[in-house]
Amino acid sequence: MIDILIQKYDKQLLVYLIVLTIIGTIMLYSASWYESFATSNGRTEMFFLQNHLKRLLIGVLLLFVFIIIDYRSLKRIAPYLIVISIFLLIITKLFYLINGFSWYKPARWLDLGSFSLQTSDIARFSIIIFISYYADKKRENLKKFQLGLLPAIILITIIMSLIIIQPDYSTALMIGMIGVLILFIGGAKIEHLTLTAVGALSIGIPILLSREYRRQRVFSFLGIGENSDVGYQANQSLISLGNGGFFGVGLGNSIEKNHFLPTPHTDFIFAIIGEELGFFIGTVPVLTLFLLIFLRGLKVAKNCTDPFGVFLAVGISFNIILYAFVNAAVVTGLFPVTGLPMPMVSYGGSGMVINMALMGILLNISQSRKSLGSQRGWSSKIYGT
Repeated sequence: MIDILIQKYDKQLLVYLIVLTIIGTIMLYSASWYESFATSNGRTEMFFLQNHLKRLLIGVLLLFVFIIIDYRSLKRIAPYLIVISIFLLIITKLFYLINGFSWYKPARWLDLGSFSLQTSDIARFSIIIFISYYADKKRENLKKFQLGLLPAIILITIIMSLIIIQPDYSTALMIGMIGVLILFIGGAKIEHLTLTAVGALSIGIPILLSREYRRQRVFSFLGIGENSDVGYQANQSLISLGNGGFFGVGLGNSIEKNHFLPTPHTDFIFAIIGEELGFFIGTVPVLTLFLLIFLRGLKVAKNCTDPFGVFLAVGISFNIILYAFVNAAVVTGLFPVTGLPMPMVSYGGSGMVINMALMGILLNISQSRKSLGSQRGWSSKIYGT
């Protein structure tokens, strides 16, 4: 018999999330007020902030919904989530084609009248849940390539392919990495995953370089070619960080956000944080908060004795940290420009809502434990305790 012991959620994790969200909201307003003023023809400087707060409210509501709902109930809907995600990804592309747009026209948002939905974020949410469910259900067979690993890899490939044709290569890559990581934690053999990675790279690199804008971004990052327009954002973000120095120019005093650095409130908001708050007050504390959330997430996984909960906690934790540090790496010139937002900080609708929902699931896992001998034995094998 399984005894379910309901405990209080991880308060430290929730505090880190609240602090990060508050900082993100303040910096989003600071980074976007000039763009809001220009976009609205001088009517308001709070256009982006108002939209952000509406989406944040929806995200907070979902956060509490998923704190209340037992995460184990997600097992029942995991297959349906994947089917819905595939359907939405297909519909998103077809919607643009039917309306006469070119195949190469970006087709990432599904217009639902009063609001729009970025379907790749729904797919990210679904993959984390479904692969965790699959790894739990098939963990005895995951070491076998054909019976265990291959079906999951095929499914991840289908999802990635549908996102790549939107096109959104960077999001597809992140989803693939998170899915494979969960499978690895679930017990898939490293040699099978290595072979899969080699095959993926042999196909993925030509696809990456097949589109002119992606090729130019890579070449610009490597210092190949003379197209200064391609590397403009990356160069301006470095200027922004350089302006900030160690202690920043002061909140609201950024120069780069005044139409020097494109999209300062979305993909490059971290540069504005560095410019206005500096290295010691801005960038390091923000990255530290992401690291603390990640470490608390891993602790939640370690304390959980349910395999499904472990896989979910690991997947959610790596989802947050990968997006945050890839975004920071782009802003600091360590990675080519990708277009990935910084969770809970960058302006965005679907991403904010999905990340809040995922954090609600993680908090739910932190307050529920199963006392079951076989699962405790399984958990001990994983963590060596």
